[in-house]
Amino acid sequence: MSVLPIIILLAAIAIGIPVAMAIGMAGMFFFVVSGTMPTEIFIQRIVAVTHSFPLLAVPLFIMTGVVMNYAGITRRMMDLAEAMTGHWRGGLAQVNVLLSTLMGGVAGSANADAAMQARVLVPEMSARGYDRAFSAAVTASSAIISVIIPPGIGLILYGFMGDVSIGKLFLAGIVPGIVLCGAMMMLVAVLARRNGMRPSQDKPASWHQRWVALRAAGLALLVPAGIVVGIRLGIFTPTEAGACAVAFAVIIGLVLRELKWSHLRPILEQTSQATAVVLLVICMANGFGFYMTWERIPSAVADWMLTLTSNPILLLLLINLMLIAVGMFLEGSAALILLTPILVPVVVTLGVDPVHFGIVMVLNLTIAGVTPPLGTLMFTTCAITGVSIRRFIQAALPFYALLFAMLLVVTLVPQLSLWLPDLKFGQG
Repeated sequence: MSVLPIIILLAAIAIGIPVAMAIGMAGMFFFVVSGTMPTEIFIQRIVAVTHSFPLLAVPLFIMTGVVMNYAGITRRMMDLAEAMTGHWRGGLAQVNVLLSTLMGGVAGSANADAAMQARVLVPEMSARGYDRAFSAAVTASSAIISVIIPPGIGLILYGFMGDVSIGKLFLAGIVPGIVLCGAMMMLVAVLARRNGMRPSQDKPASWHQRWVALRAAGLALLVPAGIVVGIRLGIFTPTEAGACAVAFAVIIGLVLRELKWSHLRPILEQTSQATAVVLLVICMANGFGFYMTWERIPSAVADWMLTLTSNPILLLLLINLMLIAVGMFLEGSAALILLTPILVPVVVTLGVDPVHFGIVMVLNLTIAGVTPPLGTLMFTTCAITGVSIRRFIQAALPFYALLFAMLLVVTLVPQLSLWLPDLKFGQG
């Protein structure tokens, strides 16, 4: 078994070559030096993956989030979050967490959520006297919630690469996402009381004000509910749900009179740029995956891991440790695309539900986005807010403890993820 392509991949990433290019170089190396495989197959594997119908969901849900921003929905969701929690201690930090949860149902991208809130909420938090490093830590940590609330892009990628029902994955992320939101809000309340943070509002918003905020954001809140219900009733597939979400977002923007013809170009540009980053990695990984399959690397890894333990819980804990280490050096989406085809057969062999494992894997690799040395959420938030990495890490320590504790809970309590899918689709 030749491991040179893997060595080339790791070395290329270590010296700073973009992940997609590093994967492509490593895969191409195998075809060039093998002598038995035409190089045209590598190109065919890269192109073939773009013909996948399920992958259409990626640009569609990305576009949904972009349209929502231009349609003014993001601002309305922030107003709703503040109306509900602004009177609590650390009110704006609570708004930050709640907004990430609400935005998860319409954007599905942790990096997009963190960038948006770093620009919008962190300056406001600083003006109200919040420590800027704490604000950045809350923003990056709470953005993790948006990935497992449907329709998370990570869930779509995992479902595609692991041949797992995307509809079940969407349902599986709801309860863990809500539990993580509640836990993070409790942590913020404790830290706010300890550090003497003030509420963003002197008194609770009236029920009339809350109703007005809910009515303004209500249409957008129907998007995730409509997606789940539509998939469950067989009205549309997850891919078609993305198209419906885009159409619904456009209609909302037109009804609110905030979506303009002049927004069309930036919406398409931002969607294209974000989609290109994800799909380029997927295409290169498909070519690299041919090499791994040809050399029987996934089955070799599976056999090796099964020699370590036959206990499914212990295996999940070992995989979690491995994913944490990998995620610290490799961007989450790239790690997800590369490792899903390897790990899903391993866990299925020991009877672990692949839907449950999908939530564990996506949550794990997204948590790595806020950890040093190469966490993308950490770098995105620090770059926008101007907070140093050292100060960010110091402020994020309580959030690291909470996130890893929640990862352990989600891993050890599979029914947290499987209750809704089993209820709607039946067990098995």
